[in-house]
Amino acid sequence: MLWVNGRALVPRVRPGVRVDHWTPPVLLDPVGRVLVVRARDLMEDFPLVRRGTDALEATRLLVARGLPGLVVLDEAGVPLVVLPDSQVLRFALPEYVEDDPTLADVFPEGEADRLCEGLAGHTVAELMPGKAYLPKRDRDRPIVAPRATVMQIASVMSRQKSPIVAVVDEGAVLGVITVHRLLGAVLPPE
Repeated sequence: MLWVNGRALVPRVRPGVRVDHWTPPVLLDPVGRVLVVRARDLMEDFPLVRRGTDALEATRLLVARGLPGLVVLDEAGVPLVVLPDSQVLRFALPEYVEDDPTLADVFPEGEADRLCEGLAGHTVAELMPGKAYLPKRDRDRPIVAPRATVMQIASVMSRQKSPIVAVVDEGAVLGVITVHRLLGAVLPPE
């Protein structure tokens, strides 16, 4: 048995059970409790939207819940992309201000109060940057399995440049993990 910092590092294989794939070892504390954190341990409820969802309604949801983005489902109900809150803001911003940021200096404050009115009559699909933004393969979707480890979750978030990943099992969304929740689980105590 291998010991790390006074804790036993043991494989996750029970005697007599055939394993077709390698499973990462588990860290046990001195009492024998498992210290490995899995996606299923970190996931939380989170609103999901579809491409056809009204953009203004989705933005209200984003603001009311203080979300870092929106999980957008495909037609089959599987997470397709995470639309970050910054992308929603980008769509609301007048194109000419985005093209020339100096125009923001002369933009009337009275009109700034109506910034989100431009979202009315649009769908979540219209907020998405374009086809290049869509995943080309299933592995490019912002999803992890319930058994995913902290490193696997972090890898998907990093590769996708996404503050959110969905936990999916057999095509069903079980919950999501935000980067704040992930970091909070691994941040050392002060």
